[in-house]
Amino acid sequence: MKYTITIEETNAKDFEIETNSANEAYETAEQKYKDGEFVLDPGECQFRQIAVTAPNDETTEWIEF
Repeated sequence: MKYTITIEETNAKDFEIETNSANEAYETAEQKYKDGEFVLDPGECQFRQIAVTAPNDETTEWIEF
């Protein structure tokens, strides 16, 4: 039987920017991320989990690994 394996990772990295408010910091950071200026490296994984889906579409619970 063939099973589908789904792996989800959460990456995190700190970036510093100077703005006049938290809202402006959020908007600036979001734009820099979309423009490719803020990039998270693959080796900075903070959390990962896995789930298995059987051929009958039955899926296991997410398991942290």
